[in-house]
Amino acid sequence: MNAQKRGPGQIVAESAPEDWRTLDPENLLVIELERGRVVVALSEKLAASHTAQLKALAREGFYDGLSFYRVIDGFVAQGGDVFETREIKTAEKSLAAMFDESLTDAMKFTPIKDVDGYAPQVGFIDSEAVGVGGDRVWKLHCTGAMAMARGNEKDTGGTEFYIAIQPQRYLDRNLTVFGNVVEGMEHVQRLRRVAPPESEDDDRGEEIISIRVAADLPEDEQPALEIMRSDTPTFADYVEARRNRPEEFFYFRPDHVDVCALSIPVRAIASDMSAE
Repeated sequence: MNAQKRGPGQIVAESAPEDWRTLDPENLLVIELERGRVVVALSEKLAASHTAQLKALAREGFYDGLSFYRVIDGFVAQGGDVFETREIKTAEKSLAAMFDESLTDAMKFTPIKDVDGYAPQVGFIDSEAVGVGGDRVWKLHCTGAMAMARGNEKDTGGTEFYIAIQPQRYLDRNLTVFGNVVEGMEHVQRLRRVAPPESEDDDRGEEIISIRVAADLPEDEQPALEIMRSDTPTFADYVEARRNRPEEFFYFRPDHVDVCALSIPVRAIASDMSAE
């Protein structure tokens, strides 16, 4: 069978070990909710200050017992310290926004050919969906994107974060995206819808039991995950199979794919592999 005739699922199933990259526990956040675990892969090349901030806050235990207090259907789930009563110990009080950054050769941008309405060019860096314009690059608000909430002033973000329930591309370059959910998105999607409370007696939404850096957890509790690399021929085949689905079920093949519809495969590492 010609490689271009394989469907996305078959391409993933037939991929080689070198088509995958182990997700570093030092750059994974584990959000424990009553309904289950959510794992977020923090950006390793973009929004470095925001990645460092969330890890510092997690290591303080800042989010333990707080909540997802603003959950809007079809929009975002926002969590943190709604009344700003919790002490920040080692993290920054606020951060300079990183709406976009300089694109460097070291980032190894893999473009896709498809036209995008929000960016001159889109593609991937380390399996993260990004937009590029000139010499600037930024992460995209695809489903599962984790970003820093802020006030009207651009540099007012510090502790409050949100996760996109659906793509919110009009927010690109207006807020700083610094991570993506790689496991447990179904738990975010099912959070109780709630408006921000106006008083401490109002519904604050579902509790955040804890947020931890995965590397700080006991080894047997750390997520063992790998993500498909975006800089390989296998990934190029995967993109093409999503652009023009080859399965006989499909009669119309548009020769186009939306970057946010290119969900990057993530899978658990088999226990015998993780022990090596």
